Amino acid sequence: MAHVPQIRIPATYMRGGTSKGVFFRLVDLPEAAQVPGEARDRLLMRVIGSPDPYQKQIDGMGGATSSTSKTVILSRSKSPDHDVDYLFGQVAIDKAFVDWSGNCGNLSAAVGPFAVANGLVDPARIPDNGVVEVRIWQVNIGKTIVCQVPITDGQVQETGDFELDGVTFPAAEVPVAFKDPADGEGAIFPTGNLVDDLEVPADVVEGGTLKATLINAGIPTVFVNAAELGYTGTELQEAINGDAEALARFETIRAHGAVKMGLIKDVAEAASRQHTPKVAFVAPPASYTSSSGKEVKPESIDLLVRALSMGKLHHAMMGTAAVAIASAAAIEGTLVNLAAGGGKRNAVTFGHPSGSLRVGAEASLTEGRWVIDEAVMSRSARVLMEGFVRIPGDSF
Repeated sequence: MAHVPQIRIPATYMRGGTSKGVFFRLVDLPEAAQVPGEARDRLLMRVIGSPDPYQKQIDGMGGATSSTSKTVILSRSKSPDHDVDYLFGQVAIDKAFVDWSGNCGNLSAAVGPFAVANGLVDPARIPDNGVVEVRIWQVNIGKTIVCQVPITDGQVQETGDFELDGVTFPAAEVPVAFKDPADGEGAIFPTGNLVDDLEVPADVVEGGTLKATLINAGIPTVFVNAAELGYTGTELQEAINGDAEALARFETIRAHGAVKMGLIKDVAEAASRQHTPKVAFVAPPASYTSSSGKEVKPESIDLLVRALSMGKLHHAMMGTAAVAIASAAAIEGTLVNLAAGGGKRNAVTFGHPSGSLRVGAEASLTEGRWVIDEAVMSRSARVLMEGFVRIPGDSF
């Protein structure tokens, strides 16, 4: 029996922040995958190695975690105000779908360097030495991201001494600004409230209600208090990911939060929308030992945050969730703001499983509605491998 041979597709494997993904130029994809649809989704799933009932992605580029099961498609921007259009696809590990409902904040830091290195930015704007500002149109959520990409001798500088908790080795710093980061065109607080009483089944929490801040900034996120769930906020991955009951409880909270936010009509729909919303729990500062053995002292942070992505506790913090944290912290009265001690603030340092991260946001109240002008953080990015990925020619 004859078998269809493999095809090869130009691609770059990159780390951005605490995530990794396979980057493509739109023009390099097979014609059928250059437009949204089943062919594109099937191609990306085969590249990553999904769906995989073993949840290892051995036969693909994925790393069997939500942080490493990611794809990016880039093209010259159709907008004269932007350099590059950035489309992000979160590939499910054990299920056959690609979630296009949100952005990846960590990989956003790699988009600017990729765009410069792959001819998507006007060469006349790139200095011999210095920094080039890359304006990115985030297609999934229709928002602007600005990357400050360091340049040395006309090339992207990737090495440096910037350290990021959750990433083992230092690299060059890439500041990233998320402009007006409310997801889509909706309000930052979909319910109109800074804190809601979120109704959940009684087996999730005694009494059947949880205090929750439901925010649409960076990525839709459901924030709850750690103490209401019996946690301290100092938990590491194994404490949550090794507890099937805990994971099921968080997924139930996420599903009910999604309904409350108007993202889905029924909790049953949450299973096909795993990337959004995120669910996170917050607590006041406390000492703990991070996953790398680093001691995090309460005086070095403003609050504790633990967040789940694609059904598992994240090893550090998703970049888009960090935007949500910065935005919520900037608005007095949210659960995030209260965990940080309350009051007006334009930046916070939060503790996560791998260490800590400082993020900032500017919030303003305009005609009775909260607006986040921009949220900022520093990340790093690096090319890990470039060349071609190969997949069977009948994969899509």
